[in-house]
Amino acid sequence: MTKKQKKTRNRILIVLGIFIVLLILEKTGVLESLPTIVRFLIFLVPYVMIGYDVIKKAAVNISHGQVFDENFLMMIATFGAFGIGEYPEAVAVMLFYQIGELFQSYAVGKSRQSITEMMSIAPEIANVIGDNGEVTEVDPSEVSIGDILLVRAGEKIPVDGVVVEGESFIDTAALTGESVPRRVTKDSDVISGCVNGEGILKIRAAKAYEDSTVSRILELVENASDKKSRMENFITRFARYYTPVVTVGALLLAIIPPILGQLQFADSIKRACIFLIVSCPCALVISVPLGFFGGIGASSKIGVLVKGSNFLEAASGIKTVVFDKTGTLTKGEFKVTDIVTASESGISKDELLEMAATGEAFSNHPIARSVFTAYLESSGKKDIDRTSISEADTKEVSGRGIETVYNGKKLLLGNSKLMNENSISSFAEAVAVSGTVVYVSYDGKFMGYVVISDVIKESAKDAIAGIKKVGVNKTVMLTGDRKDVAEDVGRQIGIDEVISQLLPADKVERVEKMLSSEDNDSKLAFVGDGINDAPVLMRADVGIAMGSLGSDAAIEAADIVIMDDDINKIPSVIGIARKTIRIVKENIVFALSVKVIILILGALGLTTMWLAVFGDVGVAVIAILNSMRALKIDR
Repeated sequence: MTKKQKKTRNRILIVLGIFIVLLILEKTGVLESLPTIVRFLIFLVPYVMIGYDVIKKAAVNISHGQVFDENFLMMIATFGAFGIGEYPEAVAVMLFYQIGELFQSYAVGKSRQSITEMMSIAPEIANVIGDNGEVTEVDPSEVSIGDILLVRAGEKIPVDGVVVEGESFIDTAALTGESVPRRVTKDSDVISGCVNGEGILKIRAAKAYEDSTVSRILELVENASDKKSRMENFITRFARYYTPVVTVGALLLAIIPPILGQLQFADSIKRACIFLIVSCPCALVISVPLGFFGGIGASSKIGVLVKGSNFLEAASGIKTVVFDKTGTLTKGEFKVTDIVTASESGISKDELLEMAATGEAFSNHPIARSVFTAYLESSGKKDIDRTSISEADTKEVSGRGIETVYNGKKLLLGNSKLMNENSISSFAEAVAVSGTVVYVSYDGKFMGYVVISDVIKESAKDAIAGIKKVGVNKTVMLTGDRKDVAEDVGRQIGIDEVISQLLPADKVERVEKMLSSEDNDSKLAFVGDGINDAPVLMRADVGIAMGSLGSDAAIEAADIVIMDDDINKIPSVIGIARKTIRIVKENIVFALSVKVIILILGALGLTTMWLAVFGDVGVAVIAILNSMRALKIDR
């Protein structure tokens, strides 16, 4: 509890004690012998102690032209109760209203806690190492790209960067929800907001503070509450008209029956007070936003940032999920997955890989680097022997591959076009493998081929199964890759439909077609990470971006950001969204049903002010308790 909440709690306990004593004296007839003015003053003391702030708020709001709110309703209802001599009921109404307000304040604090923990990730200082080796402590916003920073054990990484010296384990839990520390060494990428667990790291700043991960997260969190769902907007509009209507209704209920001679003024005012107490919209005005806040908080606990309750509401209706392939379902890392030697080549797989790696040694193409890296990993060497080849003899043939001279003889590394153009007739024209095939020819003879594939994420298959389990009807993969490669990936992870060989503009067109075929209640989500995915992320009903490795443009365009790139969290956030909407609807139906029943009973004189208190405070507390369920993550 906060200091203010504790103060309110203590005030409630003191007044509750006084009220119980007075209620016992009232029910045993001790206070009946006292003059009315004395009884009035005796009950006025605890009333003022517990309700002075409500009356003050009502007066201030009225002076600002904001008449119809819950403070006004409570003030008028309790003044009316005092006016007809229902002193214990007047104190009870204000007392239990304050208990409900305290409970509400505590619940809001709890639901905010998981989000405000995000706000604590902001680094307070950055240690910049100068040219002379001297360390200067500066504000993170003063760090420039290229600065070398010192991060000691227990300190937060101030900006996104690359480790240039040191080795450590960093705690990413505040950003990603992942409890296992991540090991970083020289050349490892690190993101701001993570905590250095042990050792000392020297980091080269890759981004300015305002462009770093931590700054973007804080901006998303701060703006999340501004983007309200349709349900929240409905409740806000509903309360704006509802409160004046019930106030006028209570006034008519107090005046008309006595004028018509059907009731005494005391009875009609009592019914009007009950009407006012029950009509207080606290249960709706608080529980609905609290439910959405709880859902956003539950998402942040697992490392998923939802930019607003409107996006959480949209996520609850997702029936189709469309994925980009590279970097989303796959790691975006080219690796050698197979080595095949020709039967007539007479060489081993290791020799074929060494030959290919030597030929690729001077190329910076991703495929060339993957072959080169595979050789170093398999051989355990730090570099390759380049004496058998020279850079002057090596040339890259655009769209074909590489031609070079290896130990005095011609070496070709490339696709089928390169082989055909050099009359290498014995190579396998159509290799039935998934991935990029690098054919190897030496001295005019076909030696074999190396297969390079984009590695599928370990979590992809489980994520697709999980997405279907939470009620998504269809999964689609859009990619610019070759048809056979794309279909093989789709088959391995269980994607329903694969659409390949697309340009970025084609992806938008495809998503447009899918959106036009969706019904009004169904939503389409697009999951991507690259800068070319930004237009599609913006066009989809719900855009989901990979936050850790994703591009800035994709994160900016998306509605939901997965901070650690784990697509297994997509079914989790859809589940959280659906649970949140279910809870919010339960609260609306429950609150309105109970209030309408008690309002009718009160207008007919068939209920008491105590039941009216339950209709207000009791219903609000139950709705708030129900809303807090949204914070709980179902595993």
